[in-house]
Amino acid sequence: MTIIQQKPVTPSGRFYLKNKVELSTERPQKSLTSGHHRKKGRNSYGRITSRRRGGGHKRLYRKIDFLRPKLNEEAKVLAFEYDPNRTAHLALLEYADGEKSYILAPSEVSVGDILISSNDKIDFKAGNSMPLCQIPLGTKIHCVEMLPGAGAKIARSAGSEVRLISIDGSYASLKLPSGEIRLVKESCRATLGAVGNSAHQKSTIGKAGRNRWNGRRPRVRGVAMNPVDHPMGGGEGRTSGGGHPMSPWGQLSKGFPTRKKSKPSNSQILVRRNGRRVN
Repeated sequence: MTIIQQKPVTPSGRFYLKNKVELSTERPQKSLTSGHHRKKGRNSYGRITSRRRGGGHKRLYRKIDFLRPKLNEEAKVLAFEYDPNRTAHLALLEYADGEKSYILAPSEVSVGDILISSNDKIDFKAGNSMPLCQIPLGTKIHCVEMLPGAGAKIARSAGSEVRLISIDGSYASLKLPSGEIRLVKESCRATLGAVGNSAHQKSTIGKAGRNRWNGRRPRVRGVAMNPVDHPMGGGEGRTSGGGHPMSPWGQLSKGFPTRKKSKPSNSQILVRRNGRRVN
């Protein structure tokens, strides 16, 4: 997977870098897609709670198998496909009974490979899924469950990988891409290897219009507003604010913790992403 820069035919093309990836040009499997309502930053009352969202291209949602419930059944990789809803690419699997499903495409997996999901110890091959208690320490994994049988929640974006550090009693210690170390049950399932499309981070959008295609609207700086609209607005002449960066409603935006102390998963964190050990 490489980053390429095409010959620019427009001014924005001079700054556009994209992944050179061999993906299927076929339409996605109709039985594995559904309509996708885009909330445009609005809650159930129609009020905007997340600003600067809206517009963008229509998308079909791909139903992804984050659970891998078909155990000890071989599945063949038919193709790799693009998913507009996430940074990772998808792998289309076909089981022996003809059933098809989508999974996140792991790196080091090719078309024609045979993948399997099991509760027992099987071949340590990228794309195979098994419980953490069956995986050797130090292995790269992705699509990790936070609760047994709840489906993958951890390490699902392009290029993500988690390291299995240790297993103590009924809990396994994981080192996440952010540097956080947390505990999960050893019976939680994970997929071997890292998520593919690792070059996604090196690509560039090239122009502001590409952000609009993704549904991201322009952002106006607070210091460019009037005092009635933002705490950092106003001033005689051009100013850079002069105070601490904050939201229009006075919420500090840099260095102020906003994570809820009552979050259920807090008790399973051993080391936070800032390197501080939790007592």
